[in-house]
Amino acid sequence: MKIIVHGASGRMGRNVIALIENSPVHTLAAAISPSMKTCPEKKQYSRLEDFHGMADMIIDFSNHSAIPYLLAFAKIRCIPVVIGTTGCTEDETALISQAAAHIPIFFSGNMSVGIALLTDLAKQTAKAFPGANIEIVESHHNKKLDVPSGTALMLADAIKEVRPEATYNVGRHENGKRTDEEIGIHSIRLGNTIGIHEILISSGTQTITLKHEAHDRMLFAEGALAAAEFLAGQGYGLYDMQSMLQ
Repeated sequence: MKIIVHGASGRMGRNVIALIENSPVHTLAAAISPSMKTCPEKKQYSRLEDFHGMADMIIDFSNHSAIPYLLAFAKIRCIPVVIGTTGCTEDETALISQAAAHIPIFFSGNMSVGIALLTDLAKQTAKAFPGANIEIVESHHNKKLDVPSGTALMLADAIKEVRPEATYNVGRHENGKRTDEEIGIHSIRLGNTIGIHEILISSGTQTITLKHEAHDRMLFAEGALAAAEFLAGQGYGLYDMQSMLQ
């Protein structure tokens, strides 16, 4: 599979490229980043439209503000897209859903298989304890831009599927009693922390703690490449980690 890596100069982009270059079945079609000087001999391009070659897939780890531009290119070229970029606005997320009516799109706030399993466990536990208090704590490195993390919101959204009355209290900062419906979401930005997500579910008589900790960013690159392999066999539509695990 010939793969375009969009956001190639970032940490995740570099990890994806390293995996592709060491793969016996995948090749790098193009590395795209505004910080790169266009050099076709090195497969490097500053803009997507500068690349005119053949590609089977785009893996995106750029910035959410580039979503409209990315989707326009992918639709014109009819290339499936794996979007691992986080921090998307409601409008950008809506654009992703609209584009999925034309091309296959894999969109996830976290490319970890472990997080996908954590999501399932969170839903099961919240359903088993319908009156329990739920708090989500996420920790990341001190340079992360979006707060709370896309993964924390993904976990909260999954819980809301079995608890539709749930409300989100992001970064509780005022005096007052928590409501029975709220899910507290707390963000920690510290050092070089790659990613820790913890869900605490307490009925008052017992507490269940679900936790996932990432030790190496390469796991997200591995997940993105697995998502690309899955997406290559799909028709147009919107897919996520749960789709891949079914």
